[in-house]
Amino acid sequence: MTPAAVLSAASGVALVLLSLALLLTVLRIIRGPTLPDRVLGLDMLVAIAIGLIAVIAVRTGYYLYIDIAIALGLVGFLATVAFARFILARGLSPERMTPGATDLAQAKPSSTRSRAGQAGRRKRKGAR
Repeated sequence: MTPAAVLSAASGVALVLLSLALLLTVLRIIRGPTLPDRVLGLDMLVAIAIGLIAVIAVRTGYYLYIDIAIALGLVGFLATVAFARFILARGLSPERMTPGATDLAQAKPSSTRSRAGQAGRRKRKGAR
């Protein structure tokens, strides 16, 4: 077997596997139970797209596609960071809400102290 035949077979297998991974990732994005799952799916989608672009660049011999893949990687990284900041600014995820909580006031973690306890500490602090 010649090196060109091996390269052609390997790139064909890689395209099939990356296409399957792309479909499964899109399924995860659609069915993801939480927003962080969807953001992780989008990040994986960018990584798969970079792989597809790289395989196409090797297969066609037009290596300018590698520059496009690098640019896509930078944009994907910035998008992931932006989504992560959005999730952090949004507050608690539904997994951390107390059972039966319906609004954000009831969804505070159990480690927070009540206002009455804080007022008692202030009084003691001022009395010293």
